[in-house]
Amino acid sequence: MHWQQAIQGYKKILPFGTPMRKRLVPILIVATGIAIFILLRLTGDDPAPVNSQERSWRVATEVIQPDAFAPRLTLYGQLESPLLFTVVAPMAGRIASLPAKDGEQIKQGELLMALDEADIQPRVEQAKADLEDAKAQLQSEKIAHQNDLQALRLEQRIQANAQKNLERTEQLIERGVLPTAELENSKDALDRSALTVAIRQRSINSFASRLQALEARVARAQATFDSTLRDAERSRFLAPFDGVVGNVQAAVGDQVNVNAALLDFYPLQGMELRAVVPQVHSQSFSQALQNGQQLKARSLDVEPPIHLTLKRIAGQADARGVEALFSVDQPQPGLRLGNLLAISVARPVRNDSVALPYSALYGNDTLYQVLDGRLQRIQVQRVGETMNEQGERRVLVRSTELKAGMEVVTTHLPNAVQGLKVEASAPATKDATGQQP
Repeated sequence: MHWQQAIQGYKKILPFGTPMRKRLVPILIVATGIAIFILLRLTGDDPAPVNSQERSWRVATEVIQPDAFAPRLTLYGQLESPLLFTVVAPMAGRIASLPAKDGEQIKQGELLMALDEADIQPRVEQAKADLEDAKAQLQSEKIAHQNDLQALRLEQRIQANAQKNLERTEQLIERGVLPTAELENSKDALDRSALTVAIRQRSINSFASRLQALEARVARAQATFDSTLRDAERSRFLAPFDGVVGNVQAAVGDQVNVNAALLDFYPLQGMELRAVVPQVHSQSFSQALQNGQQLKARSLDVEPPIHLTLKRIAGQADARGVEALFSVDQPQPGLRLGNLLAISVARPVRNDSVALPYSALYGNDTLYQVLDGRLQRIQVQRVGETMNEQGERRVLVRSTELKAGMEVVTTHLPNAVQGLKVEASAPATKDATGQQP
């Protein structure tokens, strides 16, 4: 029993066989790591000091030269034609021929549409017959009037004889040669002759009105015949000029009513672009027209470009502005009514202006100059845009701070601020038209 108690006492003295040993192992590992770290810090080399360097941004620049530029205004409009007309059916009938197809270009004199002759010719014959009938009645009335004049002279002679017979009868009755009854017979004969003369005279007196009515009937029949004949001629419609067919609304074999729309037809010549000019610019456009100036325009994003000239200003305006009508100077075969075009219109010249790429403009009123390797802000006024001979669009700005020879940044930096350090590439010099010499 004594030796067992000695063993237990020995275990109490040595903790490596107890749970305390498990708790001391992590502590020893941590302590060892700290000692190694301190040793490495004490024996390691000192790091070289880090010096911060300011970054510079590489940009492209242009040397500006203020000059007189004609600012341009971008407008959007739609093509139309004042010569557009709709071919309609002049008479009711069946379409016998319709060679024109939608979008097809037709030469002058070519057939556009034709109605069936079987529907047209009977109406022409009927109108002609009505005219001949009216003329015949007029001629008959004139002959009847001549007969009335001749008959009136005879009847007036008979009336005179009846009057003389009455007078002789009265004398013979007074002498007692004839009975009194013969007087009544003579009076009746005179009255009958007088009545006949009166009827004939009334017919002669009303001849002028009957003649006028018959002449009007002939004129009406003549107008109906002429109209029918004209419509019959129009039932075969030929192109009056070189043009383009649009919006065909019928087909061969269709039965159409009078004045039914069949197709649209318009020439390429004379096309116009109707565009809305903002209210702020409308007065200058009207003033230019009054002064006899020709405001020229050219299409954007169309090759080859379309050239236009301002012709007139619309008679009415609205809240958006006023509509301006530009004539197409040189029509192209591909143009069609309804085409939407963006055009650039030249406006009056502005002095002391600078033309720059749009990438040089920050916001709507800021440029940056490169001065001693850093950006310097310049406040400018945007006065429009201009376009060089290659069709490149450039913004047009003005400012009293813009001087000849100034180097302006044309690279659009998202982080551009006053004083930003930049490294400029070889600056490009532009002439008055914005081109490199």
